[in-house]
Amino acid sequence: MAILSKSNVPQFSVDVYQNEYLPEGGREVNAIVTVTATGGGTIGSAVTAPHLFSPGEGPSAAVVLMVDCSGSMDYPPTKMRNARDATAAAIDTLRDGVHFAVVGGTHVAKEVYPGGGGLAVAGDATREEARQALRKLSAGGGTAIGTWLGLADRLLASADVAIRHGILLTDGRNEHESPEDLRAALDACAGRFTCDARGVGTDWEVKEVTGIASALLGTADIVADPARLAADFTRMMETAMGKEVADVSLRLWTPVGTTVRFVKQVAPTVEELTGRRSESGPRAGDYPLGSWGDESRDYHVCVEVPPAGIGREMLAARVSLVIPQPGGEVRNLGAQGLVRAVWTDDMAASTSINPQVAHYTGQAELAEVIQEGLDLRKEGKMDGATAKLGRAVQLASASGNADTAKLLAKVVDVVDAATGTVRLKAKVEEADEMTLETRSTKTVRVKK
Repeated sequence: MAILSKSNVPQFSVDVYQNEYLPEGGREVNAIVTVTATGGGTIGSAVTAPHLFSPGEGPSAAVVLMVDCSGSMDYPPTKMRNARDATAAAIDTLRDGVHFAVVGGTHVAKEVYPGGGGLAVAGDATREEARQALRKLSAGGGTAIGTWLGLADRLLASADVAIRHGILLTDGRNEHESPEDLRAALDACAGRFTCDARGVGTDWEVKEVTGIASALLGTADIVADPARLAADFTRMMETAMGKEVADVSLRLWTPVGTTVRFVKQVAPTVEELTGRRSESGPRAGDYPLGSWGDESRDYHVCVEVPPAGIGREMLAARVSLVIPQPGGEVRNLGAQGLVRAVWTDDMAASTSINPQVAHYTGQAELAEVIQEGLDLRKEGKMDGATAKLGRAVQLASASGNADTAKLLAKVVDVVDAATGTVRLKAKVEEADEMTLETRSTKTVRVKK
């Protein structure tokens, strides 16, 4: 169990769910690691009444809002107005004392508020000044999101704060810089701040927006109706204001001869973490988990151990939580979990699949087959698309993922959910297809 003595700071705990039994010669060990942060004292209270904080109370934080101001935001004209209103609503949700700025994004990035290469400090006066500055936002120009992120990074770096966060809104494709330029910007910003990304309307590229959120450990979603932007921005800012511990990493130690096959987040969304490992000492590596408030997330850890005989047992992996510090030091959050391997000749024990492992294996497959099915549909390969999306319907039904099942039903006609028998709809609304693709990685937790 985690122990963080400072008041108003979440306490972290780690729980491990696995079937540790392997048959003779068995090598693959799977475990679901649940990380929970509790006791921060903000979610559901101060977050919904941000001005109850005094300046300096709560975690120090900085937020930059990046608003698409490209020419397409003028079609229809209400879109730009909705974006201004949504940004204003998010600013109203800022806690007193939080540093913030607004960036207008086209083929270049421009400081909208406060200007001068710095951040404002949230209070009644600065919120009003920001609202006035937003009224001057107008649409015109292209889209180069990497420049927006670069400016946000420079602004956030100017504040000595614990939590750095970005919120990015776009309505179009990133047509005025190369994919390599965007990737370079994301690589430069990774680990420096987290970022939630939203696509408004239906003219943006899903993989671009989800890729931004994934690289910067944030959330991605579609807001098909611009009139709903204000509510979405308010929720995003409330969540951002609830973050209290930044830069948490899952540290995985494995013994000699053991290989890490993968580490992935499996709830509340599927997110591959394997390639983000940074070495942290002999046989240990850190996987970034981003910022935390009062919340719980699940991770699937798979390791390959050396084969052993009946009756042998070993520690296959040790999981802990740390916050890397300057100079190579770490702050240990006190939470730890052990993954074990025990070889047995009990066939029932060694062939049983842990319910959590089975559930999340299915959820990860669900996300994968939705993406594959939609890609095949776009390519005109209808038989393959039908098979993949049918499997998705089957998995969503079996796991109780009702939200994903509803989204799938807008793309396919479900004949029999249990067997995954479906027919592709002849006509699908673009917003429905994009919503399914954007939210395909959202999972449900194991039924108790």
